Amino acid sequence: MRTIHPVLKPLLLICLALFLFSAVNPAKAVLTNKERNILANKAKAIDLAKSMIADDSWNKYPKYKDRTFWDKLPDNIRQEYISKAEGYLTYNWPVVRATDYLEIIRSGDRRQSVYSACSSALTTLVMGELVEGKGRFTDQIINAVWYFSEQTWWGWSAHLTAQKAGTGLPDVNDPVVDLGVGEITSNLSWTLYLFKAEFDKVHPLIAKRVKQEITNKSLKPYFERDDFGYMGFKGGRPNNWNPWINYNMLNSYLLLESDPAKKVAEVQKIINSLDKFLNGYSDDGGCDEGPSYWGAAGALLYESLEVLKMVTNDKFDVYDDPLIQNIGKYFYQANIHAPYFINFADADATTGGSPSTVYRYGKAIKDPMMHEFGAYLAKLAGWGEHSLGGKIGDQIKNLGLLDELKNAKSSEALVADFWLPDTEVAGARDKEGSFKGFFFGAKGGFNNESHNHNDVGSCVMYFDGKPCLIDLGREEYNAKTFSSKRYEIWTMQSKYHNLPVINGIDEKDGERFKAKDSKFSANAKSATFSTDIAGAYTPEAQVKSWVRSYTLIRGKSFKISDNFQLAGLSNAPTTSNLITYCKVSEVKPGLLKFEGDGFVLNMAYNAKVVKPTIEFKEIKDKSLVRYWPKGVTRVVLEYLKPAVKGGQEVVFTPVK
Repeated sequence: MRTIHPVLKPLLLICLALFLFSAVNPAKAVLTNKERNILANKAKAIDLAKSMIADDSWNKYPKYKDRTFWDKLPDNIRQEYISKAEGYLTYNWPVVRATDYLEIIRSGDRRQSVYSACSSALTTLVMGELVEGKGRFTDQIINAVWYFSEQTWWGWSAHLTAQKAGTGLPDVNDPVVDLGVGEITSNLSWTLYLFKAEFDKVHPLIAKRVKQEITNKSLKPYFERDDFGYMGFKGGRPNNWNPWINYNMLNSYLLLESDPAKKVAEVQKIINSLDKFLNGYSDDGGCDEGPSYWGAAGALLYESLEVLKMVTNDKFDVYDDPLIQNIGKYFYQANIHAPYFINFADADATTGGSPSTVYRYGKAIKDPMMHEFGAYLAKLAGWGEHSLGGKIGDQIKNLGLLDELKNAKSSEALVADFWLPDTEVAGARDKEGSFKGFFFGAKGGFNNESHNHNDVGSCVMYFDGKPCLIDLGREEYNAKTFSSKRYEIWTMQSKYHNLPVINGIDEKDGERFKAKDSKFSANAKSATFSTDIAGAYTPEAQVKSWVRSYTLIRGKSFKISDNFQLAGLSNAPTTSNLITYCKVSEVKPGLLKFEGDGFVLNMAYNAKVVKPTIEFKEIKDKSLVRYWPKGVTRVVLEYLKPAVKGGQEVVFTPVK
């Protein structure tokens, strides 16, 4: 699956860095947990056992010997695949050392690159041999599958908490199926499916050994166990781990399982698990993990549905279901001006999505805006200019779509406004179909959402498609990120979001710390989001109500308003904080200037009510520097005369 614009390739590391702590978030069940069972009901309606294709004829993708397909690929793409594979002809397959795994409990370093290096080598060699077809890379592919057969475990050190022995070192007698295991399982399954005949020409034990290791390390434990949190069978609301792993396992069972009855049982289990993911989803289809994580959530749900449709001769089709449609629509609604998307929680400020998935998802749900947006993203990512990325099966699938995507009608999805009442996320721009002028996104929700930041009531604001008021995102993942010390990390704290500090107190993490009375309204002239964020603070803040409002006057201004009532005052200050990627300077009392990328905004405030302090913060973290390389600025507006009742507002207008 091509998940990102080539320029934004580091985005993949975000998804690869997930920790098992976040694989299921029981608290989210308070938001929704509806026993819809959309997929299981569909499987029953079509009689899955009778509808499933028993052999591998469901798989219409080109095989190794289909030289007509491979030889017709554009020369530039063929040569790039071959050139990359040539770089691995003398690759020395490294050992994943015990100390690599142990580093997670010694320093918190996840050593992600150690685990991903050999996976990339396998994928590159397989794609090179598929494209060239001369057997030149076969020996190194054999070395690759033998290497993984010899390896103790295929997962990532941060996810070992699921084994009985705890984290640190993998237990060969307690195989855990995590994200990494799922990825390797898929790639090895496709490799075996494509090259089994070639392996057998060299030695009969190669294919036999690889299948045995896939079975023992992944297929068997997944099928026999129900206690992996992401499956959802033990309660809670699974996050993107569920469709991500289920999609990989679905492919692998269908490619390798020879017993028709067992294959049906394996597919049925995946269907039941995917239902747990859907049962925990809000009716509005909003992904509380953000658009970049949608690529491993809603996107892979769709890819799973496509496989299920293929293997049942199109009988398994649930695309008319409102929830399935809303999950797709969410992605383009959250678009600011690609590659910028609304990025609350741990989500990235930029993503390219998966152009092929967005395009095909849009066609499946008959949404022209979505499938045209997918074609737009493909052009933005330069599809047809370079080799693709992603897992083996996804690359093969997407290579077959190059011409279609290249010739498809494309347009950027720029909706005038949207409101997700269950997820409590809203957005609006100056004009439908244009990224010019103001765009804002805002949220209510609560402070125990998946990949949560303490950000109830926060916002982002962009001008001409470029960042002004921002959500920072998150620093590079480490052991602390998903530990009890998560909220010691500055990017997770409300004071580093566009939010107030009340009587010196920040918002608090936990499901009971939430917004109330979140509302959104929009018409041709304006759009307003408001929410009472008092419930996101502890009693020490002494806040009875704090209504935060964001108002867009289309084509003119953007306003942030606060109206509060406190139970008392403390000696600590009350402030309103703004995080920006702009250069900020004071023009005069009551007026600040925000200089962004190609735009200048004035921010008017009441100098009799608040006094600004401008704090610049250099960014060095590897994750944050991708989006905010020039550093960020926090504007702290301190109330001059604290009172138990009052408010203030700031108004942004463009400098012509």
